[in-house]
Amino acid sequence: MAGLKDYVNNKVGENRDQIEHHVREILKLIGEDIEREGLHETPARVTRMYEEIFGGYEVDPREVLGVTFEENHQELVIVKDIVYYSQCEHHMAPFFGKAHIGYIPSGRIAGLSKLARLVEVVTRRLQVQERITSQLADIMEEVLDPAGVMVVVEGEHLCMCARGVKKPGSKTITSAVRGSFRTDAASRAEFLSLIKD
Repeated sequence: MAGLKDYVNNKVGENRDQIEHHVREILKLIGEDIEREGLHETPARVTRMYEEIFGGYEVDPREVLGVTFEENHQELVIVKDIVYYSQCEHHMAPFFGKAHIGYIPSGRIAGLSKLARLVEVVTRRLQVQERITSQLADIMEEVLDPAGVMVVVEGEHLCMCARGVKKPGSKTITSAVRGSFRTDAASRAEFLSLIKD
């Protein structure tokens, strides 16, 4: 399986000329001089960036968890502070933060690095934080069939910090709770206490 940096959106490559043309047109329409030295390579740079930051479209997130392992561990497993970068589908502005994933296995576990890969694939597309959170929990539940899953995602959104209400430093926190975490307050509390700094 490819490393995190190797997820690439091949559709961008196939449409490179058109994307570069449209980036040039946008630069003109906002009042830029596209002959300026600093902008000569900007359309190509933006296109290469799109190949990388939208690489999640090329991968089925369910396959990212890869091979799972039979294991009789029935206690909480958490991978926390998984850094992600995504693009808001409303403004195409970046948002970024950390995801925390916890689950209680019911006979199957995934390699720990696979949880980071899962976050990477789900976030490398136009997204909203609420959907990221739900998708992570749903995929974990579908692939591993654990007793319970809990996901907390923290995000700082440039569409809110750098424009609009302009509130830098504000964070959005979303959570998704599945299985035994819904009914077991002690498990929820344990997860939340363990993800705190």
